Order: sequence, then structure tokens, then C-alpha cells
Amino acid sequence: MLSMKSKCELCGTGLDYAAEAWICSYECTYCPACHATLESCPNCAGELVVRPRRSTGLREIAKRAPARVVRRVKRARS
Repeated sequence: MLSMKSKCELCGTGLDYAAEAWICSYECTYCPACHATLESCPNCAGELVVRPRRSTGLREIAKRAPARVVRRVKRARS
């Protein structure tokens, strides 16, 4: 699972989980202002991409795929 860091690695600006942020493959996190000054991650030289936003919509997921009421069990063939 992606670690959603709440601070920019360079300037320490607080980042909300829904805020725009940039990450590398090691999940180093940068705010948009710091990203504008970088070509790649200064820690690992990795590519910086837009961090996906974490939804708080567990209810939205439940609407799309509700839990089953009856459990289905496959029987082993003999």
C-alpha cells in the first residue's frame, strides 16, 4: 500500500491526503512548489509523478460492490 506522507521532503510544507503532491518510486513526497524546481528526485534520482489521491469513499466502494450476505464455498472434487 502506498505510504501517504503528510509533509514535503524539502520544505516541510504540510500536505493533505487530497492535496496535489509528487512522488518517486521510493515514495519521497514533494509539494508542487518544490517539484517545479526539480528534474528528478534528489534522494534517488527517480522520476517524479503525480501522487494519486486517496479517497475517503469507503461508502462509495460499498455502493459499487456491496458485500455478499451469503458466503459461497466451492467444494473440493473427489
